[in-house]
Amino acid sequence: MIEISKLVGEQVKQIPQTFSSTSEYLESFTTPLIEETRSDLSSNLATLSESLCYEIVDIEPTNVFELPHDLFYILQLNYGDLIAITNVRPKCINDLDRPRRPYLIAFVQHRWLRDESSCLVLSISSSKPILIEANMGKNRKRETLFAVKLMNMTTNIRIWNALHSDPETGNMNLIKQVLHPPFSEAENCTLCCADEKCSDAYSAMKASLSNSDLNESQKAAVWSCFETRECNHHNTVKLVWGPPGTGKTKTVGFLLHSLLKIRCRTCTCAPTNTAVLEVTKRLVKGVAESSKYNGYGLGDVVLFGNKKRMKIKDHKELYHVFLDHRVKILYQCYVGQSGWNNNLLSMISLLEDPDEQYLLYLKAKQSVKNEEAEKNHKSKSKSRSKQKEKRSSKKEKEGNGHSGNKEEDNEDKEAPLTIEDFVRERFNCFAERLYFCVENLYKHLPTSLISLEEVEKMFEAYRSLKSFQNLVQNVSGDVLKNINKSTMDEDYNFVKFNFARRKNLQTLQSLPENFPPPYSTEDFSMDIMMMIRKFCLQNACMVFCTVSSSAKLDSTAMLVIDEAAQLKECESAIPLQLHGLRHAILIGDQRQLPAMVRSEVSEEANFGRSLFERLTILDHKKYLLNVQHRMHPSISLFPNREFYNNQILDGHNVKHGVYSRRFLPGEMYGTYSFINVPHGKEEFDYKHSRMNMVEVAVVSDIIGSIYKESSRTKKKVRVGVISPYKAQVHVMAEKIGKKYSSDAQSDFSLSIRSVDGFQGGEEDIIIISTVRCNVNGSVGFLSNRQRSNVALTRARYCLWIVGSGTTLVKSGSVWKKLVIDAKERNCFHNAEEDKNLTNAIIATLLELNQHDVLANADSLLFRNAKWKVLPVPI
Repeated sequence: MIEISKLVGEQVKQIPQTFSSTSEYLESFTTPLIEETRSDLSSNLATLSESLCYEIVDIEPTNVFELPHDLFYILQLNYGDLIAITNVRPKCINDLDRPRRPYLIAFVQHRWLRDESSCLVLSISSSKPILIEANMGKNRKRETLFAVKLMNMTTNIRIWNALHSDPETGNMNLIKQVLHPPFSEAENCTLCCADEKCSDAYSAMKASLSNSDLNESQKAAVWSCFETRECNHHNTVKLVWGPPGTGKTKTVGFLLHSLLKIRCRTCTCAPTNTAVLEVTKRLVKGVAESSKYNGYGLGDVVLFGNKKRMKIKDHKELYHVFLDHRVKILYQCYVGQSGWNNNLLSMISLLEDPDEQYLLYLKAKQSVKNEEAEKNHKSKSKSRSKQKEKRSSKKEKEGNGHSGNKEEDNEDKEAPLTIEDFVRERFNCFAERLYFCVENLYKHLPTSLISLEEVEKMFEAYRSLKSFQNLVQNVSGDVLKNINKSTMDEDYNFVKFNFARRKNLQTLQSLPENFPPPYSTEDFSMDIMMMIRKFCLQNACMVFCTVSSSAKLDSTAMLVIDEAAQLKECESAIPLQLHGLRHAILIGDQRQLPAMVRSEVSEEANFGRSLFERLTILDHKKYLLNVQHRMHPSISLFPNREFYNNQILDGHNVKHGVYSRRFLPGEMYGTYSFINVPHGKEEFDYKHSRMNMVEVAVVSDIIGSIYKESSRTKKKVRVGVISPYKAQVHVMAEKIGKKYSSDAQSDFSLSIRSVDGFQGGEEDIIIISTVRCNVNGSVGFLSNRQRSNVALTRARYCLWIVGSGTTLVKSGSVWKKLVIDAKERNCFHNAEEDKNLTNAIIATLLELNQHDVLANADSLLFRNAKWKVLPVPI
């Protein structure tokens, strides 16, 4: 691995800021991508003991394959996994690298379920033939093989394919726009602007913006992006800069809803599932609130991705737009006995002439009975001789008599329904299926296939059927027996029932018998579920997915990338080449966390730099959202000055008096506070990540106090704890997190995450544990300005920073400025000001055997004591 690292490292060149051609652009990312993949694999091999390991239960070579490239075998793993196959359960890299029995590398290509079992079967391509099955004789014991997951290659392969797309057939229009300045985005197309001012969409959008609660900077960003949607003369890339708390998701949601109204096909993606879910929720909420029928219009919106990774079960409000769920629902609404067409026509036939339907039922019943009788006759004639031999004893005869009773019972059970029972049973069956279709078709079909007028008629039929169903259940049997007979025309109940029946019949006959099917009725080369899936993706106006998953899409007119500053530029090449794409909108903040890069070589080559950041460096025009609505002004003061040159204004909501909330008594626990803990001790876990148990004790005590106060005052509180080190996050989660609920809906919730995990999040109270405590002022990657910015901008009402003031000042980093700023604003407090914190620190130091610290005359034990231990002179 070391030799490979050096070889590739020497070939990795700096990714430039400008490019002369699309080929130079795409090629510049190739070697850094290879090096990053190598580094990722190397990192995973170092933690092999934590990787998923499976025992191989069976090996089946495929019938057709060509050596050495197509070596397919059957295993239980996931698509896109790179795996190692070995005859030991590996715990470290040395278990794989054995001269006598080296491991094989394989790539998982396909997955499916076996019909005869629930076993997940996968097709893999291995580096060499797995010869074990050929060497196994009948009397030889089968050798056990194991498959261990090394890494998942799916995203890297998609990036690779995007970097090696055919320039002749691929869509390079937007790639050409970002090669070098000047950028055509600077001015809007004059031809389109003239047309827009006369359009209804232009006027409607103006009115919508005017009536919205967006601030001026948000309106300007939305309008600029909306203006580009119809331009066929230019390809544009626009940047929307959204610093923390400036309503970025709200702005995107408004823009997407506006584009949905004019049916502009748009793909919205983000680097992570979390970001995708948040922006999808915003649009779904907007559609639901503006819809006459709650949910009409959601058929134009599709969210797709991995159900488990997205944790869709935790986001019920997204069920109706999630692709897998929609495919299942539409399958039920179209295919088989549960389908709309079958049940609508059946219900109409039943209401038109129940007598005829009953006769058809009796004929079908008799036909089935005749077939069964014929089968039984043939079966009895074959076994007659055997039955005679078995009837030699009286006991057997009694047994036969008992079986005869069973036959009589069966005949009774199979007796046909009476006409009144038949009508009730069939009506209920057809009605329930129609209710299901009505409740789902209007939510899952695109508005281009089901109009609002049709939806209104369907709900009218729904309500009418519900009312009539109650009448059918309670009306007398005589009425149901004589529906089409004039002898009962003078009976009030009969007249009332027939009036309701004819009314329902007219309503049902006004409904469309069929909606355009989401699958081909002629092409059976594809599974129906797959055809429905393809139909949903092709007919949706708004498609949401991760950037990586956008590789599955066929075409789109506009692209919106949320959290674009967190995305490697090479990965953005996937959606930027979608067919039909004319315009892209990148939304992000280059001053927050960038994409993670494992390889130092690739990092130095700017492999982690985003397209958003590169265009910003080249002075591409940005639309700044300049009003923050999250943080109390005391919290936003420092990050606004330090990271945004005071460009961000505080919204009216955060300047209002009600935004000043106190959760604990004492100056230390004001809106903004630095809590100095000078007696901490840095430690390492087995992964060489840092932790500080003294700070853990301090944070634990503070949270305990907040919980007690919250319980006493009955006030709902959400607390977040942030630390830059995974070891510290893990320890706090173990010692503190298990005591409290993490459910944001509970009266008291606690979330403990790393800085990376908190990007995009916010809580009422944020406590930051900085961990570092040393005499040298060494703070490592804590000094990273982007990481610091994220940590300091997550709180709404209170931000409390726990750390060693001396260490942070000596670091010379942004944290030195923060400590000095806290002192100047009288927000710097020593932990010993709180007696509870003092006791917690002393207990922890004793537990850590830090007796030398406690024995110091200036230590916490003696600083405020009435007596002191003095050294005896010798």
